Parts: sequence; C-alpha cells; structure tokens
Amino acid sequence: MTLSTPHDPVVGLGWRQPHYQALIEQSPRLAFIEVHSENFFAAGGAALQVLQAGRERWPVSLHCVGLGLGSAAGLDPGHLERLAALVERIDPVRVSDHASFARGQVRVSAGPGPGPGQAGDPVPMPVHANDLLPVAFTHGSLALMVRQVQQVQERLRRPILVENLSACVAWAEADMSEAAYLAALCRHSGCGLLLDVNNLYVNALNDGAPAPLQTVCETIDALPAGIVGEIHLAGHRDLGDIVIDDHGSRVIPPVWAAYEHALRRFGTVPTLIEWDTDLPPLAVLLDEVRLAEAVVAQVRGADAEAGGLPAPGGARAGRAEARA
Repeated sequence: MTLSTPHDPVVGLGWRQPHYQALIEQSPRLAFIEVHSENFFAAGGAALQVLQAGRERWPVSLHCVGLGLGSAAGLDPGHLERLAALVERIDPVRVSDHASFARGQVRVSAGPGPGPGQAGDPVPMPVHANDLLPVAFTHGSLALMVRQVQQVQERLRRPILVENLSACVAWAEADMSEAAYLAALCRHSGCGLLLDVNNLYVNALNDGAPAPLQTVCETIDALPAGIVGEIHLAGHRDLGDIVIDDHGSRVIPPVWAAYEHALRRFGTVPTLIEWDTDLPPLAVLLDEVRLAEAVVAQVRGADAEAGGLPAPGGARAGRAEARA
C-alpha cells in the first residue's frame, strides 16, 4: 500500500448513476472513482461501457456489497466468478467488501419422495439477505472469514480490502474488540483494511459512548499502522434512538476530526467521499472532495513542519468533540 506524494490527489468519489454523464463531462481532478461492483456484472451493455469510459480518465476502485465474506453458508461461486471477470476487464486499483455476512441456508422440501404421497427429505437451500449483517467478533467467526477472504484473494490473484461495518446491534458472544478482530483478519488472511471512519462514529453513537469521538480515536489508535489501504467518509442520519449509516448527507465535524486523526495515524491513505442516498448535485460532492483534500493538506503541512508524522489528535479534534 503506497502512500501518495505531497502533490498527488488523495481523495476519490463514489460514482453513482445520476452523475455518470456530468462527471465524465467535467472530468475533475480526482485520485480515483469507486463503484459498486455488482452494478457492472453484466458481460456487456451501457453500464459497462460507462465504467470503461471512467476507467480511461481515473483509476477505478471496485467496492463489493454481496460477497458475504463472513457467511457460514460459504461464498456464492457464481458471484465470485462474475467479480473475477470484472476485475480482469477493469484492472482496478483496489477491490473491497465488508466484514459482514449475508448468506444463510434454509431447509426446503425436495418434493414427492420415492413412494406414493411421500415427501422427500428436506434439502438445504442457500438464501441471500441482500444486506450487510454484522458478524460476532469471535475466534470462530474470524477463522471462517479468514478462510473466505483467502478464497477470494486466490481467485482474484490479488489482496483485497475488508471494510469495518456500521451496525445497530452487537453480538453478546464477542470475545475480542472490533479493532483486535480486524487486525487479526488482516494479519492472518493477508488482506488490508478499508477503514470507514463514519461507521466507527455511528457505532460509537449506537453503543451510547459518552464521548463518541474519543471512542473512535481510541479504536483508530488500536489498529496497526500498516493495514489501512483506503478510508471512507460519509454522512449519517441520527433518528434519536438509533443512528443509521445512510450515506445521504455531508460529513459532520466530528467525523472530519476523526478523519484527521486517522491521517495522522496511518498517513495520507486514499480516501473516498461516499454518498448513496438523496444524491445532491455533483458540485456538492466535489465540494466534499475539496474539504477532504484540505484536511490532507493540513496534515501534510504539519508533517512537513515537524519533520515527521505529528502526534494523533490535536486542537481541531478537541473542538469537534466539544460540538458533538
């Protein structure tokens, strides 16, 4: 995972269908664009042509939502093969999915059995939840996810990144922290971490942390410095009794502060502005990109003045915590 030089752009943009044409026409200076892989699984067609046009202008990061890396029912071989074909066609700079499960099994009747009027024995049938469901942070689920991440990497012939999840519930069976789980996953499978800073903040709020930004920064500090290959930034919706990671608004000040803390911890890692619902005009997203690049420039400036990476945190983090 190579860090950018001071003159390279660091921040990329999640490219969604309403902005396909506008982004190509404007061709802003971006570090990369990121798309959801499953939207481009068809062997041809207009969507794939658009993605190839984007690939001619920017590096492409493929972000998956359907592998279900932590699913006890196993990976869907067809899904993995379609992803492998897309990777071969696009040659992305990164491929990622989530530390989640999605697939399970139900037992269904096999129909009439060998005798008249008899039903056959129930057979297992895979089902897909079409959602990113949280895994328990246990050694058992870790071993399963390590095996399946390795399976994906062997098929794609490259390491992938795995993203920390936002969740409204937590498993009581957890026997390690989220940071320890993610660090062990990267260490044992050879994958990297896609660090979603907003997800950390959403989870701190849903857990009722008295100082959510401090909790996020402590989680960041507990992660090994060399494992983060990309950072995600997004907005969320606070409904009072629950916080939803809906990617439908601007990044809020405490999340910007956590992002700055992460950059001081991990270096100027490639960063994505992620916006998936209630999409605003493209100009709003590009303004978020500029704000993120400003944080990058601030950290790089402090690094240059100090002759090395400054200490995590800082006055800006403290001011944001006071507003949170």
